[in-house]
Amino acid sequence: MSKQLQAMLEHNRHFVETKAYEPYLTSKLPNKKAVILTCMDARLIELLPKALGLQNGDAKVVKNAGAVVTSLEDSIVRSILVALYELEAEEVYVIGHHGCGMIGMEGSNIVEKAKSRSSTAAQIADTFESEAQAGAWLNGFTTVEENVSDSVQLLRTHPLLPDDTAVHGLVIHPETGAVDVVTEET
Repeated sequence: MSKQLQAMLEHNRHFVETKAYEPYLTSKLPNKKAVILTCMDARLIELLPKALGLQNGDAKVVKNAGAVVTSLEDSIVRSILVALYELEAEEVYVIGHHGCGMIGMEGSNIVEKAKSRSSTAAQIADTFESEAQAGAWLNGFTTVEENVSDSVQLLRTHPLLPDDTAVHGLVIHPETGAVDVVTEET
């Protein structure tokens, strides 16, 4: 067991024993009936909810690299649809951030790194048609605003999205928490 995992588990035992979880008890349904797609950037873990006035239990939060919706069938869309149909969410917020590591990222660089660090990377053709296709799948985007707008548009046109669901696009500044509206639905 790694030292980090060991320390985390020890903290967890203390957390449970002292009932430190009690302030976080809430329903599985989002209090503010919102589902948020945002980036996995570590700077947003506490900043984003605080900048938006959200408490534990207020929103369903889905994260991935870049807050990207890549296709109508991806797991991000599935999570959003589950939140809307099964967990009583009513609005969707796609929230990217300035300084995102996905801006300008070349997926081919990740493929090359994988080939040097992964013993199974040579089997890339088992999953992708080619290294180029794998690289394209891992590519980033040009601007955060364009990515947010594209992701919002994909969601808005999804055939399973409820007709009355508003989908908004925002960008947060990870240093200050200031939020800019990219696209909103009234």
